[in-house]
Amino acid sequence: MTGVNLTSWILGPILGVMIFLFIFRIILTWYPQANLNRLPFSLIAWPTEPFLVLLRKIVQPIGGVDITPIIWVGILSLIREILLGQQGLLTMMARVG
Repeated sequence: MTGVNLTSWILGPILGVMIFLFIFRIILTWYPQANLNRLPFSLIAWPTEPFLVLLRKIVQPIGGVDITPIIWVGILSLIREILLGQQGLLTMMARVG
C-alpha cells in the first residue's frame, strides 16, 4: 500500500464520520432540550464542539440560529471531494503512482 493510498484510506473515513457527526449536530439543534453533556449526545458534541467554537468567533447566529454546523458540513464535503472525489488530488495521484 502506497503512502497516497494509505492517506486516502485513513482520511476518507475520518472526513465521512465528521460530516455525519455535524449532520447529527444540525439535527440536535432542533431539540434544544437535549443535554449535550450527557450520553449519547456527548458523543456527538465532544468531537464537533472545538470546530464550532472556532467558527462561531467569525460567524454570528443568523436570526438566533447557529449555522456553523451547516458551514462545517459544506467545508468538510468540499475537502473530501477535492482530495478523494473521482477527480480528487489523492485519487489522481494514486492512479499515476
